[in-house]
Amino acid sequence: MTTITRPTEVEAQRQDAPRPRRRRWLGSSPLGLLFTAPYLIFICAIFAYPIVFAVWMSFQDYFFSAPGVEVDRPFVGFDNYIAVLQDPAVWQSFRNVGVFLIINVPLTVVLSIVLASALNRVVHARAFLRVSYYVPYVAASVAVVGVWLFLFSGGGLVNNVLGDLAPVPSWLINSQLAMPVIALFVTWKQLGFYILLYLAALQNVPKELYESAATDGAGGVRTFFSVTVPGVRPATLLVLLISTITGANLFTEPYLLTGGGGPNGASASPVLLMYQKGIEQGNPDVASAIGVILIICVLIIAFIQRRLVRDEES
Repeated sequence: MTTITRPTEVEAQRQDAPRPRRRRWLGSSPLGLLFTAPYLIFICAIFAYPIVFAVWMSFQDYFFSAPGVEVDRPFVGFDNYIAVLQDPAVWQSFRNVGVFLIINVPLTVVLSIVLASALNRVVHARAFLRVSYYVPYVAASVAVVGVWLFLFSGGGLVNNVLGDLAPVPSWLINSQLAMPVIALFVTWKQLGFYILLYLAALQNVPKELYESAATDGAGGVRTFFSVTVPGVRPATLLVLLISTITGANLFTEPYLLTGGGGPNGASASPVLLMYQKGIEQGNPDVASAIGVILIICVLIIAFIQRRLVRDEES
């Protein structure tokens, strides 16, 4: 006969007692904080502090001064934000980066998942092909930009091949084509990184699912959309977030390819405008206001993307 022993009153109180405050703050493995502390310090020093300082600066009449010189930087409220929202160049830069994201993000997701699926099935020269796609990502931007300037300049290779079909004005000095060309360039350069993310995600897709699809008579396209795409959905969300954040911080490409956002600001990005206003024109308070608005916009876009993916999963 099995007997059930009930806990004594002291044991019950011990079980119901709240966890110590130190344990609640440190978690079940306090040693883990020791290993994550260097990264947390890095995040606070490189990201958190500059963001907080930028928010504070955006509400001040802030300007640069010589080291050790104390100057009055009065609080001006939302004056910097009002000046930013009334500046046509700011609105144009946000439209430009919107065009960039509309081209770059979907193209990045589609090409990276398709190429990763193809590379995952390659048997011969697999390492060579993977490295080939990754080389542009790790190559210096200045060197790669030189290649694209050779291709898309007025007398470049692309125009020579197209002949009379070449656009006038040429690609990078055309207000309608400059930003799409930059979007294609960034997509090509960063594609290798996203391919590696999808390749890692594909290793976690059970092979039994592909075998079941083959048994049911599904072809390659059906298997791709029924097995591969759902299996790498977490990686897709990560690619969406990273490509959106990276695109919103666009700076090097328009600065080098179009000589600082030309023609007439058609390829200027908010970050490039922040550099021009904050460093070249000496208005760091206005540049900080642009940065805060950009952060808010990126957070909203990332939140919408996450909700859409979550709703699709549910």
